[in-house]
Amino acid sequence: MNRTVSLTGLLAAAVCLALHLPLSASACCPAPPSGKPVINADQTVIIVWDAAAKMQHFIRRASFKSEAEDFGFLVPTPSRPELNESGNEAFPYLQRLTAPVTTRVPRPRGGMGCGCAEAPAAKSAGELPNVEVVEEKLVAGFNAVVLQAESAEALINWLEDHGYAFSPEVQEWAEPYVQAGWKITALKIAKDAEGAHGKDVSAAALRMSFQTDQPLFPYREPDMSDAAGALRATDRLLRIYFLAEARYQGELTQQSSWTGEVSWADKLTSGDRKKVLELLGVPEDAAPAECWLTEFEDHWPYRPAPTDLHFARNENQGTVKRPPIIEYVSTVSPPDVMGCALIAVVVGAPLLRLFGRWRRAWWKNG
Repeated sequence: MNRTVSLTGLLAAAVCLALHLPLSASACCPAPPSGKPVINADQTVIIVWDAAAKMQHFIRRASFKSEAEDFGFLVPTPSRPELNESGNEAFPYLQRLTAPVTTRVPRPRGGMGCGCAEAPAAKSAGELPNVEVVEEKLVAGFNAVVLQAESAEALINWLEDHGYAFSPEVQEWAEPYVQAGWKITALKIAKDAEGAHGKDVSAAALRMSFQTDQPLFPYREPDMSDAAGALRATDRLLRIYFLAEARYQGELTQQSSWTGEVSWADKLTSGDRKKVLELLGVPEDAAPAECWLTEFEDHWPYRPAPTDLHFARNENQGTVKRPPIIEYVSTVSPPDVMGCALIAVVVGAPLLRLFGRWRRAWWKNG
């Protein structure tokens, strides 16, 4: 299979689709009923890249904004992914590792300081000869179906037949991946039955492990500007923790640079490396013994991207840290000796003269 594609993408960003499931059906996959907008909200992902084995472990913890009870998304990968649940505990652990250092300094003097129900059964692959269901499983609260489509049109037909939305935009998005022979994983998730409409929805952390020639991140998606406007969303924060043998950088195209920036980069201690891999549930040899952690932050706009995001070794292998947090504390100033002496002279001399007159008068009248 040809695993390269002109749109260097992995998981082209969760493609929000319309899902025509009745509201009473609680499905384990993400996409909205017709007319109900849904968009990707803030996302935090962890990428573990094994350059020697050309194996990428992609752990995604995402949230969505939607007025729908049920919605879904598609995730393309250059090869068949292995799907597993990943521990959520790794996310706060990495956040603590890259947090800014708090520095305490004296306050300046004279100033002020500052669960899922079973989803409806899918039709067998034989009913749609142009789409093969490679795998179907329930994992991390998702009902995941890995698909191999012979054409984008066949994929759209499958989506329509299985309750997903179909549109020219989705077909256009899928075309490069289908032509390159990529696998498409369809996922579904359901809101809490008691949740209010328009409420943010968080999905469990899902790990997708797959072979690829270059580490990648899902950045392409259909135009969601109308849905973002309907939900009054302007942008979303994309945070990527990237673990590899060196410090890496994110790239789109020569004509269109990525808006993400490095907020932290350094080598992990052996103890931190072991702990992170343990929390993620990946093999200890999934990351090199000398492991770098690079954290990216991107205020991801709701507009179509020219390609998916891919990563390459950065020529600059220097460390990056967040600016320290300055915390001002009150201090007790040392006594001013000269000031005290001056006060003693100014105030003490008249008192001594007054005391002397009182003493002479007392002896005289004594």
